[in-house]
Amino acid sequence: MNPIDKSMVQPLLDSFLNREVYLHLETTNGAYAVHNQESNMTVGAYIRNGRICFGRGTITGDGPYRVGLKMEIGWVYAEGLTDFEMAQEGQLLLAGHDQEGRLAVALELSLSPFEL
Repeated sequence: MNPIDKSMVQPLLDSFLNREVYLHLETTNGAYAVHNQESNMTVGAYIRNGRICFGRGTITGDGPYRVGLKMEIGWVYAEGLTDFEMAQEGQLLLAGHDQEGRLAVALELSLSPFEL
């Protein structure tokens, strides 16, 4: 993956506008949480191959970044993004890694379903 460059990511987001796409969205500290401290709460969210259509996609911030996808009746967004890549034709991967390189958030868009 490469560090996010907004001028490169925005046109990639735009290529998915007004199309039915598959979404992978994941947040986690579960596998990486420090479980020996009672004050830590393990949290996470996961969706794979959710089908969405968005009319506006925007990347904001100065790093880490936030991506918002405006759908007809709602929003999808991910915050804390640091890296991106075009994994293959029609597939954009965005991820947020902490200072130790551990995954904290992933937002992926694809024109075809993701492998299970």
